[in-house]
Amino acid sequence: MKRVIQIVLLIAAAGLAYVLYQQIMIPVKFNETQALREQAVIQRLKDIREAQRAYKTVYGKYTPSMDTLINFVKNDSITYEIKMGSEDDSAAVAEGRVKTIKVKYAVMDTIFNKNFKADDLRYIPFSNGQEFIMAADTLVTASKVTIPVFEAKAPYKRYLSDLNHQELVNLIDRTKSLNKYAGLKVGSITEATNDAGNWE
Repeated sequence: MKRVIQIVLLIAAAGLAYVLYQQIMIPVKFNETQALREQAVIQRLKDIREAQRAYKTVYGKYTPSMDTLINFVKNDSITYEIKMGSEDDSAAVAEGRVKTIKVKYAVMDTIFNKNFKADDLRYIPFSNGQEFIMAADTLVTASKVTIPVFEAKAPYKRYLSDLNHQELVNLIDRTKSLNKYAGLKVGSITEATNDAGNWE
């Protein structure tokens, strides 16, 4: 009988140890997966930022439309000015050998590589096809200068929703208690951030 009790207690202790281990590993696994996914989301936000900056170079403003941004990346071009000769060379200037020529390059050839999939810009990685929330506007700075601004956002709920629910709720609550955005974002339409990401 004593032997049976010892075996039962051993099994119960092993079961308790396993349950405790699983409870400890839940936040560890959540944090590891979050970090891995956020690398992909951040890269996509950086791509959106690069596309928006190129769009602003051409049109003087940002676009709130992902369709417009993707079309711009796939089909538009950026004009660059190339100087031929030096304005410091007085002989070249006198002979008219100093010129500025304008050259157009496809956006895809200048800011992205040829294997870049522009259509994927809209989708948040690990979200089952959910899209970034994007907006653009103008903002008056403290020095009374009107500047174009944009933001692109990926809420935690869109790319972490299949992970442990309680850990996700805890993450959102912690972030909101710090008055921060509950997710990843680049740029802002409410303050001048120089298009910075909230991970930077």
